[in-house]
Amino acid sequence: MGQHSGIGVLDKAVLVLRATAESPCGLTELCARTELPRATAHRLAVGLEVHRLLERDDQGRWRPGGALGELAPRLDHRLERAADLVLPKLHEATGESVQVYRLEGTRRVCIRAIEPESGLRDTVPENSRLPLTAGSGAKVLLAWADAALREEILPDAIFGEKALAEVRRRGWAQSIGERSPGVASVSAPVRDAGGRVVAAVSVSGPIDRIGRRPGARWAEDLLDAATEITRRME
Repeated sequence: MGQHSGIGVLDKAVLVLRATAESPCGLTELCARTELPRATAHRLAVGLEVHRLLERDDQGRWRPGGALGELAPRLDHRLERAADLVLPKLHEATGESVQVYRLEGTRRVCIRAIEPESGLRDTVPENSRLPLTAGSGAKVLLAWADAALREEILPDAIFGEKALAEVRRRGWAQSIGERSPGVASVSAPVRDAGGRVVAAVSVSGPIDRIGRRPGARWAEDLLDAATEITRRME
């Protein structure tokens, strides 16, 4: 079991977290990795899931949850440093506003942003807290969030579960006038080394300038930027 704190339930919970961090796993594999009784492993995993320290993937397997990223400032620092290196290239390629958002509770926070020097802009200041109910960045973060958060947000959202399923299928999201009238955006998920979505990278601007199909123009650029941010976080 590795190191012991003397607090049995805590040691076992950490064991479960470490086991799922290796790769997503179901209950049978979790028991094999931890050597815990089936009932104990299940109880701990479900409890950790309630606190969003674990979440389930599309196959129902447990993996590290979103709360771990929110509690880990080192991850935030790596994400911010990586965004500082990658966003200028994305801004240069698109000529539009670019942002990186991370999930914080039931909102998304803009941790980095670059705006065009002139012309019409879609200004989202750094540290802005936006709802998860509209916009391509919200769709990306919510598409890979745990089921409990989706159930909480979707009743008030412009989009539904069908739209999020489409985001997961194609790997990026776009929005037309959702967050703000006259503004369109496209976003892609940023993943950590374990494959967990930890942020969304976005391009946004006036519909009159970037059109009503921003994904057709910039989805590939965003996916490349997201991959580069992931690489630079390692």
